[in-house]
Order: sequence, then C-alpha cells, then structure tokens
Amino acid sequence: MTSAEKINQRIAQKITSGVATMWCAYIFAAIALVSLPNAIKSGDIIVIVSWIAQTFLQLVLLSIIMVGQNVQSKSVEQKIDETHFASLAEFEIAKEAQIIAHQELKELRQISQEMHTLVQDLEKRVSKG
Repeated sequence: MTSAEKINQRIAQKITSGVATMWCAYIFAAIALVSLPNAIKSGDIIVIVSWIAQTFLQLVLLSIIMVGQNVQSKSVEQKIDETHFASLAEFEIAKEAQIIAHQELKELRQISQEMHTLVQDLEKRVSKG
C-alpha cells in the first residue's frame, strides 16, 4: 500500500468517524433548516417535498444511520466476545474433564492389573491345593 493510499484511508476514517455522530446529525439538521424558510416561502409543494427529501432527510439521516450501524456493530462485537469467552471456558472445562478421565482410566488399568494378578495367584493356589 502506497503512502498516498494510507493517507487517503486515514482521512476517510476520520471523516467517517466524524459524520457517524449525533453531533454531526444536529449540525446537518441546522444547515438544512437554513433553507427551510425559502422552501416554505416558495409555496410550491414540489420545492417543499424536495427540501424534505433531498435536503433534510439525506443530510440528517446519513449521520443517524451511521450512528445506528455503529451501535449495532458494537452489540454484535459484544456478543462475539461473550461467545468467545464462553467457548474458551467450555474448552478449559473439557480439557480438565479429559485429564480427569485419563487419570481415572490409568487407575482402572492399575486395578485391573492387580485383579488379574490376584486371579492368577488364586488359580495357582487352587491348582496346588
């Protein structure tokens, strides 16, 4: 990536961060309201509807939608983090259970070996006796 591309990305990130705030939405609303009196004075319904759709809604909703997307992405990020931490905790529990199961299997093999030895000793005593 060239330095010009890096600079352009930084500028784009700064602008996006600034536009994606409710303060920017308030500023855009104030800017849009400057032309409202002229739209109303015209008395032309098309001019008024155009002002609402093209001036007010486009300016103000741009920032509000971006703020909403940020809120939603933070919520998704939080859920992902919670799921990740829960998965890690479950993985640790599974590892502990595996260690315990391995130890119990080892103990069962030892008991089995001891029982096998006892049975062999008993068979020897029975055959001698």
